Amino acid sequence: MIARLRMFGLFWYDFLVGDDWRVALGVVVALGLTFGMSTAGVPAWWVLPVALVLLLTLSLRRATRRH
Repeated sequence: MIARLRMFGLFWYDFLVGDDWRVALGVVVALGLTFGMSTAGVPAWWVLPVALVLLLTLSLRRATRRH
């Protein structure tokens, strides 16, 4: 039973985090920032598109630098 729970947890970690934990952390931060801004009454529609562009740029830069 413990082995199955461990495998289940490892599956979800690999599915959510994947190869780059920095991108996963950036998405969580962007979602939290969007939620915080929207509950404060500040327009937050722009946070996720900006985060997407920044995270994609950083991820691609890191990937191309390795090769």
